[in-house]
Amino acid sequence: MVRAMTPPPMSRRASVERKTKETQIRVALNLDGTGIYRIKTGVGFLDHMMEQLSRHSLVDLEIEATGDLHIDFHHTTEDVAICIGEAVAKALGDRVGIGRFGSATIPMDETLSEVAIDLSNRPYLIWKVEFTKPKLGEMDTELFKEWFQAFAQAAGATLHVWNKYGENNHHIVESCFKGLARALRQAVEIDARKSNAVPSTKGVLGGSL
Repeated sequence: MVRAMTPPPMSRRASVERKTKETQIRVALNLDGTGIYRIKTGVGFLDHMMEQLSRHSLVDLEIEATGDLHIDFHHTTEDVAICIGEAVAKALGDRVGIGRFGSATIPMDETLSEVAIDLSNRPYLIWKVEFTKPKLGEMDTELFKEWFQAFAQAAGATLHVWNKYGENNHHIVESCFKGLARALRQAVEIDARKSNAVPSTKGVLGGSL
């Protein structure tokens, strides 16, 4: 039996705090925002990408993070993604009325990347992105896959990220984050024609296909 659903609230907000021996992170977001952000992770390039995520998704985003940056940026990068993903999942609740799917193709000069998302509550990442350099500034390029993996897992999202071509590593990764932002914007949008229903024939998102 399909359980009764209530329409989603007008404003979908959530906050998450994560404290470990490696990081201390607080994330607050509003899915129905205007792309206002306040980001401080201690990792300059990560800040830049989180700003892009907020601006182009129109999700208001606050991040305060401290971590063991004297070791490397891995724990901070991954845990920031976990907190954002958890906050998205929390703000979505039972995911009533959302569009669920979103996709975007983003050009940046010589680069073209495509991102598709399904807020299915079934985490999965397909990552078809390669870099020609091990670092962007002081940040290891391998950490970008870790960020997307952690976000997909925590948000309950099936996420496909594909860099079709490009030469500039900065453009490649930034186009991926902008693609996620635009795809997420579509997926969390409330469908006015089905605002009181879960977008699934099962009546619930998650579990088996």
